[in-house]
Amino acid sequence: MTKFTKDSKLAIIHAYDPTLLSQREYANQMGVTNSQFQYWLKLYEIHGESAFANGYTNYPTSFKLDVLNHMAQFNASLMDTAALFNLSNFSILHSWKRKMETGSLEALEPKKKGRPSMKKDSNSSTKRSVIEGSVEALEERIKQLEMENEYLKKLNTLVRNKGKITKQDKAQAVWELRHKYPVKALVQLAGIPRSTYYNLIKHMNRPDPNADVEAEIHSIYVEHEGRYGYRRIRDELAIRGWKVNHKKVQRLMKKLGLKCLVRMKKYKSYKGTVGKTAPNHLDRQFTTEAPNEKWVTDITEFKMFGEKLYLSPILDLFNGEIITYTLGSRPTYSLVSDMLDAGLKRLPEEHHLLLHSDQGWHYQMKPYRHTLKSRGILQSMSRKGNCYDNAVIESFFGILKSEFLYYNEFENVEHFKEELKKYMEYYNTKRLKTKLKMSPVQYRTHFEKAA
Repeated sequence: MTKFTKDSKLAIIHAYDPTLLSQREYANQMGVTNSQFQYWLKLYEIHGESAFANGYTNYPTSFKLDVLNHMAQFNASLMDTAALFNLSNFSILHSWKRKMETGSLEALEPKKKGRPSMKKDSNSSTKRSVIEGSVEALEERIKQLEMENEYLKKLNTLVRNKGKITKQDKAQAVWELRHKYPVKALVQLAGIPRSTYYNLIKHMNRPDPNADVEAEIHSIYVEHEGRYGYRRIRDELAIRGWKVNHKKVQRLMKKLGLKCLVRMKKYKSYKGTVGKTAPNHLDRQFTTEAPNEKWVTDITEFKMFGEKLYLSPILDLFNGEIITYTLGSRPTYSLVSDMLDAGLKRLPEEHHLLLHSDQGWHYQMKPYRHTLKSRGILQSMSRKGNCYDNAVIESFFGILKSEFLYYNEFENVEHFKEELKKYMEYYNTKRLKTKLKMSPVQYRTHFEKAA
């Protein structure tokens, strides 16, 4: 059989063109079996040119166990498993598997190279007779097989969802079996030095340094009913005296399985030009220096118990506070006019207010425009079909639906209305706003005291 070097294997791989010949035809031309050529291609795909650099074939028993365990755990083929672990030849894996099935761990021990030692052991004949003939030796052998079987089962349980076996996994398996079998025999079976095992166990049994902050993260998450993401939880931790990087919070939340909820689309009230539109005076200038300088409004839709509900709020861009809102079963003009009347009751006589909306038909109506003009309010509208011009209220609707609507279960529409009222109170007075580092009402109160 032809002996192929590293360079000859690479030359064969690089010269292969699947558009000209099939793998079988090309392999025949190159004087190599089809299966061997397929294996070279897999090795090259996974490891590149380095796959053919190592001609090592004397693998330790622990390595063989890892390979066999991986193949059994993921139900992988001989060729795929051998290529993943960069074995010199995939056929040797078949040999390992057969030895393990018909023999034991000792069958996987690598053969010593060279001529056997001629030095005689005076006790060898005695030992051989004891091993082969005594009941005690047979019992020891059964116990050894039981230990091997339990170790492999324990290891398989620990790495079931990981995809790879680490020294920590092996040490953990030994640790859990230490009261049943000798540690010396277990670490030999695991293929790790005893010093490594004890060092890993020493670190494994140390208290988790993140236990306290994880408990605090979980407490914040539960308190806010899963509505906080990692950035807002980071800010809440800072308020409580914890200095934790947002990346660490994100990592710990992932570890704890804590996840913020998703968002959905909004109701669109645009029906073309049915009245008069206003210029975009806001022009995405979403910041303001004081309350009641810039308000934004819009309408969103809820689907509840086979019917639709429409929410129309006013939001102050100064602190993100919901000034007022109305809720109705139909998106009529009164939904918006009642909201506006309630909002104007909170507006001082002396003001410089701008009220921004999209070009929904409600905001084009003559009564709506007249009310704004009579109170000296500058009307502003988004450009047609551009949701980013009113991004803040859009963002609020996303938060409302992810934190409230899709998180809770409601008995009926009346129950939904009661819970919505509670959530609006929570949003204004308690929910931490990332940019402000406090709730909207807390921020407004702080501003008013400072003024």
